[in-house]
Amino acid sequence: MFRVAIICMSDKGFKGEREDISTKVIEEIVVNNGYEVVKKIIIPDEYNEITENLKEICDKNIADLILTTGGTGFAKRDITPEATEEVIEKKVPGISEAIRNYSMGITKRAMLSRAVSGIRKESLIINLPGSPKAVRESLEYIITELHHGLEILTGKAFDCARK
Repeated sequence: MFRVAIICMSDKGFKGEREDISTKVIEEIVVNNGYEVVKKIIIPDEYNEITENLKEICDKNIADLILTTGGTGFAKRDITPEATEEVIEKKVPGISEAIRNYSMGITKRAMLSRAVSGIRKESLIINLPGSPKAVRESLEYIITELHHGLEILTGKAFDCARK
């Protein structure tokens, strides 16, 4: 069972001015796929808050997978991708590219996503959109393949070659 941390970046959610539905969607999907949610937080769109939380979760080996929601668009306070890039040690562009590609079949606005994915230590970090609908579509699309990637990342699988 892989451990998941969910971080919502939302100024309004942090202040209690907006209900955080996206985190609930993420939790539902990962739990239904056999993952354990070990941490859920809502933080403001502040660069240092984002980087510090991502580093802590990775460096203390709290979760194998960190799923973020929010802060990936064009608004001035949308800085999740930049904060994530500051923290990661290895980029994993294929995940975010796959999400954007899939989402383009649903809405052309998917091209506006600036989300990134990457690895720090033994944790995979994936930026998901902020809207509950887009979170559901994106995560349901990638969730089955994440299992294999996490097995390799955490040393539970060694041989990737198909025969």
